[in-house]
Amino acid sequence: MEFKVYDAAFAKQHENGAIKAMPLVSWDIYSQYLLQTNVLLHDVNSLHQIANKNQWKSVWDYKESLQDETVIVVTDAQLKIVFASKNIKKMNGYEAQEVIGNSPKMFQGAKTDLQVSNEIRKAILNKVPFEKNVINYCKDGSLYKCHIKGFPIFNHKGEVTNFIAFEKIAA
Repeated sequence: MEFKVYDAAFAKQHENGAIKAMPLVSWDIYSQYLLQTNVLLHDVNSLHQIANKNQWKSVWDYKESLQDETVIVVTDAQLKIVFASKNIKKMNGYEAQEVIGNSPKMFQGAKTDLQVSNEIRKAILNKVPFEKNVINYCKDGSLYKCHIKGFPIFNHKGEVTNFIAFEKIAA
């Protein structure tokens, strides 16, 4: 009996043309999550492709780092950027495509501490990991303090093929 009452009320409502459109708020929330997930998966897949191509000996947990709003930058052995995660734009205003082919020095400027830059350079030359805070420049010229954890990446033959940096805004 209850369904007949509901059906009758629905039919009467529909008959009068009084159906109102309502925004689907949950879709807005879901679509943002879906977009972030797709960007994350694209970045993770790109990193796996680079790792496979260069036969990386090490395995990194990219997914966890990227969910933690960490920017991942990968250079080749000559320190040219070959990958930057899409969330780099949030950190410094550059699109990932804009930094590909450039040196990470593109983020440095007059207020970047030369001593810290030299310490990073020495670590790279010695093929050892480093962890430093450095003053970098955004695309618009503003400054930000960047915490960088950098690592050389070796292939199965023991050769350095890439360097990887996990970067965050430092407090």
